[in-house]
Amino acid sequence: MPATLPQTWDLDAIFPGGSGSAQFAEFLSALESAIDSFGVHIRENNEMTAGRLASLLAELQAIEARLKEADAFTGCLAAQNQKDKKAVALGGKIKAMSAQFESQLNQFDRLLTNVPDQEWEAMTAQDAIAPVAFPLSERRSLALEKMTPEQESLLNDLAVDGYHGWSELYDTTVSLLKIPYEEDGKTVYLSAGQAYNKLHHPSRSVREKVFADWENAWSEHADYCASALNHLGGFRLQAYKHRGWTSIHKEPLAVNRMSEETLHAMWDAIDRNKRPLLDYFAKKAQLLGVDKLAWHDADAPVGKTNAKIPYEEGARLIIDQFRQFGPKLADFSEMAFRDRWIEAEDRNEKRPGGFCTSFPVKKQTRIFMTYEGTMNNVSTLAHELGHGFHQYVMKDMPELAQNYAMNVAETASTFAEMIVSDATIRAAKDREEKLSLLDDKIQRAVAFLMNIHARFIFETGFYEERKKGSVSVERLNEMMVEAQRKAYCDGLASYHPHFWASKLHFYITEVPFYNFPYTFGFLFSAGIYARAAGEGKAFEEQYIALLRDTGSMSVEALARKHLGVDLTKPDFWQESIAMLNKDIKAFLAL
Repeated sequence: MPATLPQTWDLDAIFPGGSGSAQFAEFLSALESAIDSFGVHIRENNEMTAGRLASLLAELQAIEARLKEADAFTGCLAAQNQKDKKAVALGGKIKAMSAQFESQLNQFDRLLTNVPDQEWEAMTAQDAIAPVAFPLSERRSLALEKMTPEQESLLNDLAVDGYHGWSELYDTTVSLLKIPYEEDGKTVYLSAGQAYNKLHHPSRSVREKVFADWENAWSEHADYCASALNHLGGFRLQAYKHRGWTSIHKEPLAVNRMSEETLHAMWDAIDRNKRPLLDYFAKKAQLLGVDKLAWHDADAPVGKTNAKIPYEEGARLIIDQFRQFGPKLADFSEMAFRDRWIEAEDRNEKRPGGFCTSFPVKKQTRIFMTYEGTMNNVSTLAHELGHGFHQYVMKDMPELAQNYAMNVAETASTFAEMIVSDATIRAAKDREEKLSLLDDKIQRAVAFLMNIHARFIFETGFYEERKKGSVSVERLNEMMVEAQRKAYCDGLASYHPHFWASKLHFYITEVPFYNFPYTFGFLFSAGIYARAAGEGKAFEEQYIALLRDTGSMSVEALARKHLGVDLTKPDFWQESIAMLNKDIKAFLAL
């Protein structure tokens, strides 16, 4: 790996010329034609045979891959520069094309439901169809629980400027957010992404000031955020009402191929095991010299925190630790750094947060984040590389078989994080460094077991209130603090009322309830990690086999097949949490 690594990604390898790319314009034009042709072929007749299904599948999967390619490209352009309005406009065009394709898929689903059960079993057993039999059968079952294809198509069309439009308004609102920050005696204005990094500053006075300005900035934009959230929630509730769905969790559970029993088993185990986290809070407050942690203290670093980790050093650390697990994960990551698949530069105009997105046609991925040299940044980078590896090991599979759910996607990313954090803790040179690294790792447990629990409680409560009408900014703030108090067991001295406005995940329309899958992935990966620790490098092939199955079965079936456990029972979750509690014991002992 070269001594100096570029911190900007290469999007020209996908389509040269950015949002003005002539090649991308041609790609979209050809994609539009393909979608039109697919619509014609769907409407030709109502009879579905094995041969016709195989032919339609080939078209369907090619279109789906190209739509993902286009959406990922415009998403990357808009993320790297929030002022790239042409990229935003192109993203809107792709959403319209996706809506047209979704409408066609509703007609495709009707063809599937017309096939009698016995014929369906025989049809999906054929060689050309068997590799995607699970997602096809899943579509067929869900179609029987929806409105008519015509009504679902109308819903998709209206969603472009309604449902998805409100999400885009939120993105625009965030792009306008500027937060003042004192640096070298001068006031600079930070984007939301840059300001968020400052909330982890080692100086409590800096954190306190940034958090106050952060809350104030979101307060000034809260009316816009509340409008977006209320309209998103209202649209979703109306869709569910007309489908006859009574539970707000029905769709997210179906999307995540997860049962309600598993969801409850997970949260119940977490609720029973929060005492060690409160002990951690008490010790951390003592270390920081305060009676009780404030919200902005929960992620504050302790131990040795002065040294910045240069980007190249962070990359080498990740690759070296991945290689201890297995060569394939390390080789993939080295390629991602070398071939400029990563956008990490700390600059203005970038959107906040981090993500990994796939380009299925080019069989590549791209990773987005803002790197400032903290251990938290290194963890984020490892996390996103875990996502990238997941996609990479599935790149030769049929497109429909690659459609894994978010909860297992977060398993791969969190697993990669654990490899890096545990290895660095073991290699710590002294007590201060070990304390700092343990603290960083436990902060993630706090995020998954408390912060995300608060999001789940808030969002569940929000939808109940939204059924009665729009929810005011003041009530949203109250509900957010109530949820935080409950999830954190009242363990903090202050909370984050405008968290509902600042957290992008509440406004993502592609996936409803963008919260509990993270916690599932965190604990599921802990269980996998325990197996990996016991079996050494030989486990990498078993791990890859598990990842390749993530698009072809429920999470319960996945766990039974590869781990021999029952996710609907508390035992697995209890064991995973107990493993995390070892870190807290080590922290307290230091």
